[in-house]
Amino acid sequence: MEILLIDDEAMVRDSLTEMLELEGFRVRAFADPRRALAELSPGREAVLLTDVRMPGLDGLELLQRVQARDRELPVILMSGHGDIPMAIQAMKEGAYDFLEKPLQPEALLERLHSAMAQRRLSLQPQSQPEGEDPLARTLLGQSAPMQRLREQLRVLAAAQVDTLIYGETGTGKDVSARALHDAGPRRDKRFVAINCGAMPEHLLESELFGHEAGAFTGAQRRHIGKIEVAHGGTLFLDEIESMPLAAQIRLLRVLQERTIERVGGTDPIPVRITVIAASKADLAELSEQGRFRADLYYRLNVACLHLPPLRERKEDLAELFRFHARQAADRYQRPLPGLRPSQLARLEQHDWPGNVRELRNVAERFVLGVAGEGLNLDQPEPTADGDGDADFEQQLEGYERRLIMDSLRRHQGQINKAAEHLNLTRKTLYRKMKKYQLDKWDYRG
Repeated sequence: MEILLIDDEAMVRDSLTEMLELEGFRVRAFADPRRALAELSPGREAVLLTDVRMPGLDGLELLQRVQARDRELPVILMSGHGDIPMAIQAMKEGAYDFLEKPLQPEALLERLHSAMAQRRLSLQPQSQPEGEDPLARTLLGQSAPMQRLREQLRVLAAAQVDTLIYGETGTGKDVSARALHDAGPRRDKRFVAINCGAMPEHLLESELFGHEAGAFTGAQRRHIGKIEVAHGGTLFLDEIESMPLAAQIRLLRVLQERTIERVGGTDPIPVRITVIAASKADLAELSEQGRFRADLYYRLNVACLHLPPLRERKEDLAELFRFHARQAADRYQRPLPGLRPSQLARLEQHDWPGNVRELRNVAERFVLGVAGEGLNLDQPEPTADGDGDADFEQQLEGYERRLIMDSLRRHQGQINKAAEHLNLTRKTLYRKMKKYQLDKWDYRG
């Protein structure tokens, strides 16, 4: 990965080149932006760092020409005459970031490292694994909540204990359950999933426990239930809060005795399984209300996982979005569009009530180029005649949020140092962190 540095002032080029090379970067410096363009090929492992005010071809026009060749090449603009309106305009037109001269070395290095990480991600082949760890390949994201989740999963997978998974709709409870199975010693055995909320009540017991021939009208032959099928492996019960009370009583007996009896049968059948149950509702609260058996709740709650909603791990948005966009492009045999920085900013500003499931739908619409309910990245940018003021505020807030996140990450969540670096009071920084839903503990090293 190299830095393509463009500045018409020789002193600036020489000083920046020396500083960056001392920091370990490979630098190609150009006085003429046209020469840099002539050497720029799509897919180049590089980040572009360019001045804005240059004779002949300024930085904003250069940005447009770069975007025409490679939409995902990060372009960082710098100017001694810059102001917030110019920064917003640059971000709208696809700049990765904007820095004002005189440059602060720490801020420049931080932006370059961040831009290089995004460039590596955009160039990553679809077939390239995310890492040797199967959990890292399945549960994507490098945010602190996801790292904690993967560590908990590793421990529980080795212990083979019954586990309860909590999470909002779309957070990936089924994916986590499957990852828990695949990371454990029973990975070669069956993983059997059943959605308790999608199964009619009169069929649920037969599906779970099986039945003997003649057990009820229409039962012409013996049926092996899901629990028996999962023998030796893992049984996943999704939306367990929807399970009827009668079935809960029978499930409790299975968990206590590790045996089942088919409907209409009397012979106990031993089963050796790990049970994973998932719920979007608080089972403890439901048990207090009499809507879920307390004894079953305590029996299931040997171990408990809480899946973080997407709004609490927005650092993972770019990686998740590109992963699902690549999958959609492959599935529909469509080219993979480049993701502009302004579109990435819209992803970060969205609250994601549908979590990863909603993000996957947005990625599919993005690849197909169609509109739908919710966020659409291909919608035209608001114009100054209409919602320009609202768009300006959104861009400005996104820029401010990134500055705060960068400072918290650099100072490992230490509020005093982050506030001093941002030239803010502690009170102001706390207020802004609350506004943007940022938690200092997510940045503690």
